[in-house]
Amino acid sequence: MSSGQTESDESPALEAVLPSDVSLELPEDADDEEAAAIAVAIGAHLHDHALAVAAAAADGDETWDGKRWAFAGRIRSQQRHSIRVPRNAPTDAWSAAGRTDRF
Repeated sequence: MSSGQTESDESPALEAVLPSDVSLELPEDADDEEAAAIAVAIGAHLHDHALAVAAAAADGDETWDGKRWAFAGRIRSQQRHSIRVPRNAPTDAWSAAGRTDRF
């Protein structure tokens, strides 16, 4: 892979790993093996995320998707420290707020 190429310029093998709407910019010094590893890791992450979203939608359970960043921002402004809200944190805001010392 030459420097400056994006995922759309790559071989069909990489296109099979990533969704068509994903654009990937690789480091200029990445060789073919590193580029493939990066593409596979990102593709696996996106696939796992899509499966989790689909499973949550099928279960009808409330999830943190779309709310975790807002909750983390609220904690940052109220408690003056940054947290990373885990996906398995309670979705009830009161329960989650009581556990911010563990995030």
